[in-house]
Amino acid sequence: MEIKYILCALVTFSFACLLAPFVIQTCKKLKAGQNILHYVDKHMAKQGTPTMGGFIFLIPLIFGLLFLQAENRFPALFLVIVTLSYALLGFLDDFIKIHYHRNEGLRPYQKIIGQLGLALIVGLYIYFSGTTALNFFGLQFDIGAFVIPLVILVLLATTNSVNLTDGLDGLAGGVSFSYLLFFGLILTLISGAENLAIMCFALVGALLGFLIFNVYPAKIFMGDTGSLALGGFIGTVAVLSGLELILPIMGIMFVLSALSDIIQVAYYKRTKKRVFLMAPLHHHFEQKGVHENRIVVVYIIITTVVSLAVLGVYMTVL
Repeated sequence: MEIKYILCALVTFSFACLLAPFVIQTCKKLKAGQNILHYVDKHMAKQGTPTMGGFIFLIPLIFGLLFLQAENRFPALFLVIVTLSYALLGFLDDFIKIHYHRNEGLRPYQKIIGQLGLALIVGLYIYFSGTTALNFFGLQFDIGAFVIPLVILVLLATTNSVNLTDGLDGLAGGVSFSYLLFFGLILTLISGAENLAIMCFALVGALLGFLIFNVYPAKIFMGDTGSLALGGFIGTVAVLSGLELILPIMGIMFVLSALSDIIQVAYYKRTKKRVFLMAPLHHHFEQKGVHENRIVVVYIIITTVVSLAVLGVYMTVL
């Protein structure tokens, strides 16, 4: 692996470590604390923990642009713009929760409208830029205009899945760190994807710096500012590189978070009974008495093993 990827990650890691104490203190002064919902009783001790910590890894991400190669810079720049747009949507949600003391923040339809709008923009960009071919373990096939609804589906699913996974200290950040590390390595194998790989490593470094302050017991949460931005980045870099079909494989723990929540809601509406003690899945394990540190470690290990296997296949076929 070229030194520029490592250097990029080190720069964003260092900047995130320096930035984190300032963000934490600022959030405390502004009383931007997390409000814990009553049904998550095991987390009541976390009431008031500073939130909107997504800024800790989002601001350093911008420094990744300094490492881009001269050729074909726009996709990477577009990736950062989309990520920050999702961050803005998440920030509005966090701000409403904190300022107006509303647990819901943005209404569900408002969130969906914002996510749909951003996903449509990305889909149209993919289509009109002519990058409509999918790469699935070395097999390539062009789906033309069908890429637009696929992109919308991928981005809606990814942003909401990452958001649902953000329920334990270090969980969403840790799983995203592992996922993006291996996704970035895969991108280094694909011709023309170097700049997208650089941005992955930029976020990997920044996430590692954030995790120092987010692992149990967390000094700060990423909030929707961070989780929606992470989901937006993961989904967008996948569709920009034509690798969206491997996203649910490498991101299996994101998928399980979303599926468990969908199953729980659908089954309860039909039978008034629950499949899981609590959804998403990580809360079910908590209710079973598993400590959140163990859950986080297992989630990261599974993501790492699956992602390593996918990387191994791509090293063989490319």
